[in-house]
Amino acid sequence: MSYYRQHPQAFSPQYLSELEGQILACPYFAVNNLNRDFVGTKGFSVVFRRSHLITVEQHFPYFKPYLNLALQPDCNAFYLNPLLLKAGSRVDPHIDRSLRSYCKTIAPPAMVSVLYVAVPPDLRGGELVLRTHKRQVGSIVPRLNTLLWFQGDLTHSVNPVTSASSRLSLVCEQYSLDDAQLVEIPEFTLESRAIKVKDQGRKYRREYI
Repeated sequence: MSYYRQHPQAFSPQYLSELEGQILACPYFAVNNLNRDFVGTKGFSVVFRRSHLITVEQHFPYFKPYLNLALQPDCNAFYLNPLLLKAGSRVDPHIDRSLRSYCKTIAPPAMVSVLYVAVPPDLRGGELVLRTHKRQVGSIVPRLNTLLWFQGDLTHSVNPVTSASSRLSLVCEQYSLDDAQLVEIPEFTLESRAIKVKDQGRKYRREYI
């Protein structure tokens, strides 16, 4: 059974360089709003339904090529986040379920996709470790411009980065929800500790300072 698959050289070097620059320059990019499993990391998050994919692309046009290639056709809700790890950063073992803050009954995502946007040649550490029922089923060394998909119900972690250089990835949790669950998910909203952000969709409001 294959728990993950990889697509090396997924994009042009020009796109990858632009993507890195845009993420690092984004005003929402700050100390991570993710949970305590994400130690010493930076990023921001975009929550959206497939029906509002065009809204994401309007706000973040540099995400469009990634989304066109990474998103699975049978998924209808997404949690997208750039993730920067520097010296001393790590991600502790967990199973993704970031949309649970909107829908308590939600199961893990069907799939998680990861693009390695920036991986310096002297990087030490930062490997993605995948497990199922405590059995390791993968240890992926980050490789620049590789797009990875792995099964969403796997426990996973990122080993501590021990070099001075940083690694940047773009992660998307991809969910296949029924109608009752989907209605609980914002059509489009942002989560960031950098500034106050309010999505424009009806009753949903998430603010971080």
